[in-house]
Amino acid sequence: MNFTGKVAIVTGAASGMGAATVKALAREGAKVALVDKDEGNLKKIAKQCEQHGNKPLIIKADITKDEEVKTIVKETIDRFGQLDILVNNAGTVVTTSILDENLMKNFDLHMNTNLRSMVYLTHLAAPYLIKTKGNVVNTSSITSLRVFEGLLTYSISKAGVDHFTRCVALDLAAHGVRVNAVSPGPTKTGIMKNEGLNEDKRWEYWRDHAALKKITEPEDIAGLILFLASDKARSITGSTYVCDNGSLLI
Repeated sequence: MNFTGKVAIVTGAASGMGAATVKALAREGAKVALVDKDEGNLKKIAKQCEQHGNKPLIIKADITKDEEVKTIVKETIDRFGQLDILVNNAGTVVTTSILDENLMKNFDLHMNTNLRSMVYLTHLAAPYLIKTKGNVVNTSSITSLRVFEGLLTYSISKAGVDHFTRCVALDLAAHGVRVNAVSPGPTKTGIMKNEGLNEDKRWEYWRDHAALKKITEPEDIAGLILFLASDKARSITGSTYVCDNGSLLI
């Protein structure tokens, strides 16, 4: 896949699947805007991207704040003059149950981070994607397809991502803009550690509950994102692709 001459925005770019995606895009020749609130890690990832020839744009932004979301598209257009690919990858997860005292706080956290910010950024990016007949790739989750204990509000937000993907795909189809989603299963990122979850026990559990008996790597998801963002997927829109080592089969 060759992304020379293409410009991409990737949110959640400082680590995990986002970092793997921006490095893969840079390796294939794309000019990339890296978005995250962790500026320190963004700079580290940007240096790795620079090795492939194009200097990436670092955008420190909290995607839950509308004023900061507005800067993402503006800074990208100001720097690169166009936008071809939007990867809505940023997200968060905390465990929740309908019996939790702080249920609504976590509901708002998940909806604002995982869904509302995605809707708003896509809204702002759409006019520029129409100009280039570009595309959008959203990060969803297999929790949108099956119920897992302790992930109530996270799962709701990801189910929203799936339906948002289909709705916007239809909205933008007439303009030649494709919109798709990836649904990772358990993926070896730092998200569980960041949320205070026991990583070792979780990885062991998910490895045992995957048909292929392994955990997805961030690079696996990045490869799928690049495929959907490329011309190889020119006839695909409104679809959600699962990458979970067969976790949904068991």
